[in-house]
Amino acid sequence: MDIQKITSVYFVGAGGIGMSALIRYFLAKKKIVAGYDKTPSELTEELIREGASIHYEDDVTQIPETCKQPENTLVVYTPAIPDTHAELTYFRHAGFNIMKRARVLGEITNYSRGLCVAGTHGKTTTSSMAAHLLKQSHVDCNAFLGGILKNYNSNLMLSDKSDLTVIEADEFDRSFHWLNPYMAVITAVDPDHLDIYGTPEAYRESFEHFTSLIRPDGCLILKKGLNLQPQLKPGVTLYTYSANEETDFYAKNIRIGNGEIVFDFVTPNECIENVQLGVPVKVNIENGVAAMALAWLNGVTTEEIRQGMKTFAGPVRRFDFHLKRENIVLLDDYAHHPAELKASIISIKELYKGKKITGIFQPHLYTRTRDFAADFAASLSLLDELILLDIYPAREEPIPGITSEIIFDKVTIANKQMVRKEELLNLVKKEASSFEVVLMLGAGNIDRLIEPVKQILEKL
Repeated sequence: MDIQKITSVYFVGAGGIGMSALIRYFLAKKKIVAGYDKTPSELTEELIREGASIHYEDDVTQIPETCKQPENTLVVYTPAIPDTHAELTYFRHAGFNIMKRARVLGEITNYSRGLCVAGTHGKTTTSSMAAHLLKQSHVDCNAFLGGILKNYNSNLMLSDKSDLTVIEADEFDRSFHWLNPYMAVITAVDPDHLDIYGTPEAYRESFEHFTSLIRPDGCLILKKGLNLQPQLKPGVTLYTYSANEETDFYAKNIRIGNGEIVFDFVTPNECIENVQLGVPVKVNIENGVAAMALAWLNGVTTEEIRQGMKTFAGPVRRFDFHLKRENIVLLDDYAHHPAELKASIISIKELYKGKKITGIFQPHLYTRTRDFAADFAASLSLLDELILLDIYPAREEPIPGITSEIIFDKVTIANKQMVRKEELLNLVKKEASSFEVVLMLGAGNIDRLIEPVKQILEKL
């Protein structure tokens, strides 16, 4: 199916952040767009206002007639949808063209030069930074992002003059194997999604296969020190990057203080001095180096790189500040993997030296909790105080014996407590006066508690 010629697109699982970017893309292309999602959300309501028709019951009769014509309707689904889903079953039996979200992105990269950012963590911020650097420069770009970028209030960017397309390459369910990268970045390969891959070795091998997909005229930008053996086609250039070690791209003369981070960006043949981070947390030095490498290789100028980094506001829920006062700070972060938690907590401790850091963490998935309980505990033990919530199940059914308690018992700090999500606000009210810096962490629905927590802390 030529996705340029279809007239309607139906999304099974329309409310995901990655799916929503495709919905916006097809709406911009003047296609009829409809779909199903399990629950209403702010994002689905926005998509409805933008022109999509979305319903919340798995009911074939609610599929619009314009989306029941196999010859000109594309069906897009997310792997989180079970095979028993009635609407998906209907489309399969009726002979529709059905594609995973990642395959559709792959089809789009066939019409453009894909700049694909992959990695266990760091990929949303890095791809968003790269997209912003290109968008605000004379080069321009298209972008499909895994987070809502505050500078544009969207996870989709379109250009009528550039064929560069920035894509967050998702390793879940091997989705990124559908892509056709012109340039690729790999930020991390810490094991994850072992419910899909089975072993850390299989997870790593999926990234190695991803490197084999890069076009012969392209390049791979690889973080130094990763346990990875790239499988590059002849003609593909390999670059390495680091936060502060001498590589092809790295930062030097790093200055952290007064809530700001400034450094010099070193490329293979020049040094761009005094780059200021718009989101000044230490982990963004590394993310920024990778993003600037992509931008620099595609012709973004020295001054455009400086301006783009300074004005980058970040994606929603990535080191997102909600309160920033002398007596109380509230921020949240999407971190949901032990390595992400560690980087997040260390960055905040460096930014607020001498302050008490309280972390409120909601584990995401039973399998991830089971597979990495000790690693989660080690990362959370870096906090001064921990409030641990129940596991957010997402697509999973409960696993006997797997609860937040298996993390909690291994956390070594004395100042820790475990509460149900419904009890959190009462606890915050009771203990608010003792808080200094509050960091809310997780990829589930903890974000719905941010505003109520903020309202309590604002009264301090």
